Amino acid sequence: MNATAIPASAARKMGLFLDAIRFQESIFALPFAYTGMILAAWTASEGATWYPTLHQFIWITVAMVGARTVGMAANRIIDRYIDAQNPRNSGRHLPSGKLSLRDMLILTIAALVVFVFAAYQLNTLALILAPVAVAYLIFYPYTKRFTWTSNLLLGWALAIAPSAAWIGVTGSLTWQPVLLSLAVALWAGSFDILYHTQDYAFQKGARLHSVASRFGVRGAFWWARVLDPLALGALLVLGLWLGLSWPYYIGIALAGGFLVYKHRLVSPDDLSSLGMAFFRINAYVSTTMFVATLAAVLI
Repeated sequence: MNATAIPASAARKMGLFLDAIRFQESIFALPFAYTGMILAAWTASEGATWYPTLHQFIWITVAMVGARTVGMAANRIIDRYIDAQNPRNSGRHLPSGKLSLRDMLILTIAALVVFVFAAYQLNTLALILAPVAVAYLIFYPYTKRFTWTSNLLLGWALAIAPSAAWIGVTGSLTWQPVLLSLAVALWAGSFDILYHTQDYAFQKGARLHSVASRFGVRGAFWWARVLDPLALGALLVLGLWLGLSWPYYIGIALAGGFLVYKHRLVSPDDLSSLGMAFFRINAYVSTTMFVATLAAVLI
């Protein structure tokens, strides 16, 4: 093998790895992490400079992307045999052979090292809790094998981000970021419940667990319709608790509009729109709340 073939092969595998974990969709989770980061800096400032340092911004970003990469890659590795049996997922990179298990493990370990190093760069508490976050990210893919709450537990995997960012800024954890994480968990859990209704028949046949497999597709829709207002309510309470100004509440109203649109896109009798247009609503909601929070603290 010539000298140029090895870098080309490595670049190709990295491209396949990033595609396998949908790296570009990190934008869905990052805005809520940045929301936690901004609120942490603002509440800790007490009238002084409210914004996080460049050091904090860089390493929180690296940590969030690293953690999401570890979580998504672990999911792909753990569920590779399930994905191979599911017609919707059989074309994924491990079941189809585009990537080997060895390739995925090596790249996952690299992402894990990056995540832990980023936590080390932030503060002691971030470093101490980094293994806890990793353990949860690796644990939750297994939950579909034994509990219908797996969709809700997925929501909590995403909800780590805002509290972790708060810790990254302050080196401590209070109840305000926990409430923000609760809002994220409810919002993400609702989305995951709806998204996996399309796997209802497969899950029933494979004896896998989800809200849909436990309560049926119509029951799953009712769960989602309850969780979304609760998420907005948690955001509202957080804004009142912190005394945020009016742009924040406009953001909540806009996020509510996106969630209503989400429910208009699909119904128990028509799941045909459970594609990328549906998926992008995640980015709209999280980005809207980040921009609204930023505007609120600026004012």
